[in-house]
Amino acid sequence: MTEPLQPGPGNGAPIVITMGDPAGVGAEVTVKALAALPVPERARYAVIGDPGVLERAIAATGVVLPLALPGAQAAAGAAAVIPVEVPDLPAGFGVMSPACGEAAYRYIEKAVALAMAGQAAAIVTAPINKAALNAAGHHHDGHTGLLAHLTGRRGAWMLLASPTLNVLHVSTHVSLSQAIARATTERVLETIRTGHRHFRRMGVAAPRIAVAGLNPHCGEGGLFGTEDDACIAPAVAAARAEGIDATGPVPADTVYYRAHRGAFDLVIAQYHDQGHIPIKLIAFDSAVNVSLGLPVDRCSVDHGTAFDIAGTGTADHVNMLAALDYAGRLAATRQAAAA
Repeated sequence: MTEPLQPGPGNGAPIVITMGDPAGVGAEVTVKALAALPVPERARYAVIGDPGVLERAIAATGVVLPLALPGAQAAAGAAAVIPVEVPDLPAGFGVMSPACGEAAYRYIEKAVALAMAGQAAAIVTAPINKAALNAAGHHHDGHTGLLAHLTGRRGAWMLLASPTLNVLHVSTHVSLSQAIARATTERVLETIRTGHRHFRRMGVAAPRIAVAGLNPHCGEGGLFGTEDDACIAPAVAAARAEGIDATGPVPADTVYYRAHRGAFDLVIAQYHDQGHIPIKLIAFDSAVNVSLGLPVDRCSVDHGTAFDIAGTGTADHVNMLAALDYAGRLAATRQAAAA
């Protein structure tokens, strides 16, 4: 059975887009993506952020996108904005600042509050800067940890989803030594279960899940480490005993190629770079970051704030379009489950 979906379905509620760090490319890719949508489709979204920054992004990109503010007369085809204003924002782009970190935090906080109340159907996040977030006093490793904090969850999982490769991580933003320590049987098993539930929810009746090994050649019978035999193999066996189609551990140097060619629906990666490198190599523009294990639905672009090009209008919005599409699918499954 799939995991119950909580909170409410948000029928008729918008998918909200958090603007991300105001000094980054988040506002630019957001306005570009919304401007590229047909007007009727644009109406299902609302942007949480600073109207002034959005206007600067519209000017920088040259798109035609009127904004609709609460209580004001809206032009035809306008993009809805939920203003969250933070003082002392920089007047331009490309500068890391605590004010921008605070703003990014408040946008996400507002989005979570709306989603928890059933007033947002899903959340799409533009990129934040972790240094700015921490400089503002919010000590989280990124969106996933912050969302877990705001929703009262002990933890969450990061899924990178693309048309031909999907990767779910046992651990993400920790050191390599900590990642090895976190690859316990219990954590690996729960990661497999989480991936299985999500893909069942997304319409895959019997997800085929490959679990990547931790050591070279899965330890080669203990020659290169014992974690694969001692921790990962028992998790795979336990998942199979529950009826999950899990395979592994599979050597990490071949499993992604096999999944990309269609052998598996999902790969469980043991740590950040083991999962990120292959998917960014083959799906840099189309991969979407999805948070699993939360009571709200959230997905994001899979790129950073790109301070070096922020404000130039050249940031590519293709990844944002992919995130908006995935959020629409998440919202549809939640509504269908509640019907």
